[in-house]
Amino acid sequence: MATVDTAPAGPHAPPASPRSCAPPMQRPSGPATRDKHSTTLIGSVQRAMRLLETLAAHEYGAPAKQLARETGIALPTAYHLLRTLVYEGYLRREKGLFFLGEAADRLSASAAQQKRRSTIAGTLAQWRDSIGVPVYYAMYRDGEVEVQCVAESREAPAVEEWADFRETAHAHAIGQCLLSQVDEETRRDHLARYPVRSITPYTVRDNGALLRRLARVGRMEPVVERQEYALGAVCAAIPLTMGTTAATIAISLPAHQADRLMPATQRLQAEIGRHLGAFALSISI
Repeated sequence: MATVDTAPAGPHAPPASPRSCAPPMQRPSGPATRDKHSTTLIGSVQRAMRLLETLAAHEYGAPAKQLARETGIALPTAYHLLRTLVYEGYLRREKGLFFLGEAADRLSASAAQQKRRSTIAGTLAQWRDSIGVPVYYAMYRDGEVEVQCVAESREAPAVEEWADFRETAHAHAIGQCLLSQVDEETRRDHLARYPVRSITPYTVRDNGALLRRLARVGRMEPVVERQEYALGAVCAAIPLTMGTTAATIAISLPAHQADRLMPATQRLQAEIGRHLGAFALSISI
């Protein structure tokens, strides 16, 4: 899986947090590494983790004796660790059987979310490298524009967020694309909270003009803006409507490369079409 380069690059690099979503670096796990750190490992933590992993394989729970036998942990030690895990919420006990608790469920949910974000980040990075442009993924959620991930590089830097993306949805392709996917009531509510204001000389002038523009956007049609949010940058956003979720994949280019924008957008549309099922699953779960 490709990584997402989050290092700033020139005048158009976005803040590294929170939208950068590179997968975490993997530590080597060979014998040399295990030997090097073996003296710092805590045995009780290792045994507790073995109990959790073993119990996770028992859908209908398991008694302490069975868990001790399967993990090779002495029964008195297993009892002690199991009681501690119950106290901390990682396990629960019912009629002599142990089950995973709420704390373990939260860990599982967090791990699943991290995996989804890693999948999205890797996919965006592949598109960045194959097309040669920075790639953005954003959603409209709870009345706000949220840029979830940006895949950029030194050769393909992202546009600098010099004015809050959430407050300036009217000015950039990402925001316009997201607002084009929601109903008119939602658009008007958004503009009541974040009214149109001039960002550059090319920005749409008022709420009415923006609403008329959004009404003309065809279903699944890319939204293009040229220097409306940032002078020297042109952008295109492709809608991704999955159920009630409004989302978009977008790209940007320096204004002097504006002739590349539509060919790059068409290539991205083709890539999205080939990977939409897996990508949509990563977004919607």
